[in-house]
Amino acid sequence: MPRIRRKNLPPALFHHLLERIQERQIDASQLELLAEWLDGDPEVPEGLWYKQFPGMTVCGEGDLIRTLLLPGQAAKGKLVS
Repeated sequence: MPRIRRKNLPPALFHHLLERIQERQIDASQLELLAEWLDGDPEVPEGLWYKQFPGMTVCGEGDLIRTLLLPGQAAKGKLVS
């Protein structure tokens, strides 16, 4: 199982994630929770996956985080802990 890539992200993907944080007004406390989770070097599935936090859902595919959703928005893939 892959681990989430935190360096050398494709520039377009990095900008997409920054846009989602701004557009969806993701609270800094949620980003702190994400950072803490990433610090644990979590394993994720090869395909689509998502991780739920109290104020957002992180969606990914393989080793990349692909987007950030607000509560109530539907995520696809396998739920990871």
